[in-house]
Order: sequence, then structure tokens, then C-alpha cells
Amino acid sequence: MIKKGFTRRKFIKTGLITAGAAALGPGIIKPLGLWAATPQIKGPIKVGYQAVMSGTLAGYGDFHKMGATMAMEEINAAGGIAGNKLEIEFRDSTLKADEAIKNARYFADSWEADFLAGVDSSGQALALAPVMAELDRVLMVTHAATEKLTEQQVFKNGIKQIFRICTPTYQDGNAAAFVAKDLPAKTWATVSPKYEYGYTCWAMFQDTLGKLKPDVSFIADSWAPFGTTDFRSHINTIMDAAPEGLYSVEWAGELIAFVKQANQAGMFDKIKHVMFPVGAAMDVLEGLGGEMPDNVWISGRYFFMYPNDARNNGWVANFRKRWNHYPAYVSETGYSAMFAFKKAVEAAGSKETSAVVQALEGMDLGSPAGDRVFRKEDHQAMYEVPWGLTVSNPKYPFKVMGKQVVIPAKECFNRPPFEGPNTKPPFTN
Repeated sequence: MIKKGFTRRKFIKTGLITAGAAALGPGIIKPLGLWAATPQIKGPIKVGYQAVMSGTLAGYGDFHKMGATMAMEEINAAGGIAGNKLEIEFRDSTLKADEAIKNARYFADSWEADFLAGVDSSGQALALAPVMAELDRVLMVTHAATEKLTEQQVFKNGIKQIFRICTPTYQDGNAAAFVAKDLPAKTWATVSPKYEYGYTCWAMFQDTLGKLKPDVSFIADSWAPFGTTDFRSHINTIMDAAPEGLYSVEWAGELIAFVKQANQAGMFDKIKHVMFPVGAAMDVLEGLGGEMPDNVWISGRYFFMYPNDARNNGWVANFRKRWNHYPAYVSETGYSAMFAFKKAVEAAGSKETSAVVQALEGMDLGSPAGDRVFRKEDHQAMYEVPWGLTVSNPKYPFKVMGKQVVIPAKECFNRPPFEGPNTKPPFTN
């Protein structure tokens, strides 16, 4: 709580509007509940954050921590959340559903967290949804992408404690199809993960592209189990089918291994139109360096070169100064999630779950990735991420996006009520 005699002018003068807050834009500093009424909030504000912090995907946990920690430092330096200190505790989620549930119960029951955030696995996110309703804590998902989380658990099942600040599978499947419709490729194939995420994205890509370009055909698919390191049989399957286009939602170290082995097999010499929906992830770009082929379409949940405006560019510069690293997409979503909690608590004048849910629903959040709006119906954040063609740039030791195409979220995100005519793209109105 702000101490008596600590005026609004003095509060601002002493640093509430910091470089971090400015990077998030005017939407984040609108006073609303903070100045409309004195909130009776007992601090600190505690966020339990879980991500993969061990094994081959541990780099994702490091990137999560960088973003969330940087937000905590900026928020606390500027006076906290409604005058209260923000605290974050991080725990390793692995990729097991029971581990994610155990973490959530620890955060809520033992550590007494006010909010939860993180989660890399779609399976974990789906398993956590009923648990969050039981614990009655808001969970801000910063990575897991399954559309079923928002379509089914939030919209249909009414679990209001779940919000997602990152783009879902709509960006990976639907938006990819909007880019692919303008490519000359008429035959497509996939090498993708042999689990729900891979199946869902490929089905979404086929359905949307088939409607946008009826003469297209899908001639081969090869499914790689989680943990695959040898992709030679999958590469051979695709090369034997000789498609004009390749679509793959392999990610992290598996995408790196796939691309390196595909280079050795000469696959990119034969297949000219390639789409990697999570190829813009920083671990992939850095891991491949010059081995990422040119003219491959890549995207992600956020890309550090978009939007090319003062807010994002300033944040990237601050991130590099703090961590000596370019931000990954989970760095941005973890960072912005903390500011979403800040804005919601201060707008509500409370950290009670029901009040924060009401504040988050429909909330417009300025962020490095651009303006986000949380849909009231399903709590999915609406914002844009570019697709871009890989190109070498002497400024960077890895490939970046050259030509960019942005598909507006309102054109490629499924619409509530999610069933029936005109709920899936392409829309007629």
C-alpha cells in the first residue's frame, strides 16, 4: 500500500512510469482502480511460475525466467503492484501432467501464491484447468498452445480462472494456411510431432488451406515421436512423396536436428516451399545459425523484430542489456504476463480471483508484442505475430525474417462459439 502523504505526483515523479512501463505503452499505466479508489490489498503479490527447467528443453525455462524476472525487477523498482512488492517463485514443470498439478497445489496451498503462470505443455495445461477451478487461482498460460484450453475448458466448461497470453495453434495452423495460399505449391506434406499438438496443427492447416485453395492436395505425413533425434526415415518418406510444399511443427531441439539432417539429405534443394510455424523460436535460430536455409517461412508466439516500433525496440534493447541475449518468445510472454497481473489488480483494486478475472476479461494490454486484448468469451489474448522468410543479416549470427506477412488475429483465430458456420476461418463476414 502507498504510504499516507505519498501523493500521486510524488508517486509518478519517483519512478512509477519507468522505461519498462513505457515499453508496455499507455495502456499499462492508466490508473483506473489504483487512483479511482484506495485498494485494500495486502502484499506481497505472489506469482507461482512453472516451466521446463530440466532435460533437453531446459533452455525454455531459462528464457521464461529471464522475461518474468525482468518484469518483476521493473515493477518493483516502480513501486510494485498497488504499492505492494511482486514476488515470483519458479518451479520445474518437466513435461508431466502430474508434476504440473503438484506444482500448482504447492504454489496455492503451501506458498500461498495469488496467481500462477507459465506452462509449456498443452497436455499439462488441459490437466491443470479443473485444478485451477478447484484452487480458485488465475493461471496465465505463457506457452502451451492447444486451442482446446480456451475453446473447451474456458468457453464450454466455464473455467474462468484460465487465461492465455500467447498465440494458440490458430497461428500455427490457420495463419500458416493463409500464407501458404499465395505460394505456388499445390501438394503438401508434413513431418510433425506424434502427439496432440502435431496432429491438431496439421489438421487445422489442411482444413483452412483446403478451403482457401481447393485445388491443393496433401500427399504425405510422417509422425516423429517425442524425443526423436534421427529423422532420416521421416525425411526419406517426404522426399519419396516429392511434395512441392513442406509444413512442420517440429520445435526446439527436434527441429534443429530435423533441419540439419534434411540439409545433409538435400531436401531443401528439392522442396522449395517450407513452413516452420515455431521456427522463429530463439533456441532454434541460434541453434542452427547459418545452417537454417534461406527462404523458409518461420513464425512463433513473438519475434523480437516485430513490431518495429519504439516500444518493442526499446524493450529488446533493455532485455539485451540485462541478459546479453535476444528475447525468446517465452521471454516476452512471461514478461507481459506480470504486467497483465499488475494492470488487472490495480484496475480491480483487489487481488481476489473473481475481481481479477473480471478485470482481465476484455482488457487491452500494451506490450512489446503489440496491443493484446483478452477475449471475454474464452480468455484468449488477441494479437499479431508475423510470418517471415529467413534471410542472412550481418547484424545477427543467425537467420532472421526478411520479407514479413502478418495475418490479423481476427482473420485466423477461431471464433466463439467455436462450432457451427462461420466459426472457423476463412470467414464470410
